[in-house]
Amino acid sequence: MNRGIIYAALAYLAWGLFPLYFKQIAQVPSLEVVMHRTLWCLVFMLGILAFTKRWAWLGELRRTPKVLAAFMLSALLLSVNWVVYVWAVQTDHVLDASLGYFINPLVNVGLGYVFLHERPRRLQWAAVGMAAAGVLWLTLQTGRLPWVALVLAISFGFYGLLRKIAKLGALEGLTLETLLLAPIAVAALGWWTWTGQSAISAAVKQGEVATMGWLLFAGPLTAIPLLLFAAGARRIPMATLGLLQYISPSLQFMLGVWLFHEPLQASRLLGFALIWAALLIYTLESWLHTRRRG
Repeated sequence: MNRGIIYAALAYLAWGLFPLYFKQIAQVPSLEVVMHRTLWCLVFMLGILAFTKRWAWLGELRRTPKVLAAFMLSALLLSVNWVVYVWAVQTDHVLDASLGYFINPLVNVGLGYVFLHERPRRLQWAAVGMAAAGVLWLTLQTGRLPWVALVLAISFGFYGLLRKIAKLGALEGLTLETLLLAPIAVAALGWWTWTGQSAISAAVKQGEVATMGWLLFAGPLTAIPLLLFAAGARRIPMATLGLLQYISPSLQFMLGVWLFHEPLQASRLLGFALIWAALLIYTLESWLHTRRRG
């Protein structure tokens, strides 16, 4: 349990700092960024597999078409999440993205209850209810349907559920997801480069080595948090995974307000305060429950 919490917390910490990276490549269209993430993440993963000589699972996929179908769905959910998130950061909607990941833990609790028959304890339900009230308040304060937040929350919620019940481990599963998406990424990047529309071709012409370096860095930067997340998701309940997720949007919120200076109405702070209080209650309750059992 403790190891799973550490893995998941590190993943969410990394994701909370992701806006710093995507602001560095704000000149690259969000869809192209996702294609680079997919391709270089696959290269990074194949390098790890080659080093560890873990190839046996590829042969087993031919005998388990259901596993392949499940990972096709998880790959699709992951790509949708990536595109919307990168677009949100690059177009100064970091706070909208943070709202999505504030909503996502509620989605995780609901999915765990419906599909995995997880039953949170009474005080945990109270924390979830408090967090839900905070999310509702934030949503009402926007004055419009928060589509960015909803797409991010739902897509990553179902992705987390699929990875929790997946038959493959974290390393093999992420490799398969990027392998399924790689043909699209290679075709798109090849076409954009051939027609002179890609960021790489523009960087070569202008001698912008930094842009090329940042795009190549997307490989390990994408893979490592996802590996940590998948490893953590397999070890802890969906409800716990969901509440840990507040680490990421809290960091995104602070970056959006204090570093990127996105506008924030004072009335919205009440919603964030409710969510942070819910996280504190849930964490303390889980810690006390573990001590009593120990």
